[in-house]
This record gives sequence, C-alpha cells and structure tokens, in this order.
Amino acid sequence: MNLHITGHHLEITPAIREYATEKFNKIKRHFEHVMDVNIILSVEKLKQKAEATVHLSGKDLFAECEDENLYAAIDALVDTMDRQVKKHKEKLADKRHDETGSQAAAE
Repeated sequence: MNLHITGHHLEITPAIREYATEKFNKIKRHFEHVMDVNIILSVEKLKQKAEATVHLSGKDLFAECEDENLYAAIDALVDTMDRQVKKHKEKLADKRHDETGSQAAAE
C-alpha cells in the first residue's frame, strides 16, 4: 500500500504522518487489495479538513471529513473509508457467490 500525504496551508509533521499511517493500516487489515491512498490535509480558518482517495483493484473510493481538530477529522475519515471498503468487499463476495449459484441453478 502506497500512502501519500500532502498538506494545504499546513506542514505535515512526523507526528501527523505517523498518526495517519497508523490509522490507515486499519483499512489494509480489512481488505488486502488496497493499492494507493492519497490523503490531503488542509486548514481553513477554524476548520480542519481531511480527504482521501483510496485506489482499489477496479475502483476508486473518495471521502472527506471536517472537524475543529485535525486528529478527529482523520479518525472520522478512516471510519468513513473503512465502511466504504467493507461495503466494496461485500459486493465482491456477493458477486462471486451469485455467479456460482446461478451456474449451479442453470445446470
């Protein structure tokens, strides 16, 4: 999994980089086929914004979250991405199951 973290109007400190890396490893535990993760962290007045694009085999997932605290925004972003990745994984499993079931019923 390649993890790219960029900051807009924000310096990416080693602590923020380590925190985001640790949190996004949670997604890799649930789905092995994660290729790239692009994270953009930005600050606008009182809002801290975190957005991410996760490139899976065959699909790109996108989410963004805002909060007053950057770490809370990263947490919310990871939770949202985790739900999307689990949903994608379930769809793949259902698709495989339907194909084998329909072939068995046709015979």
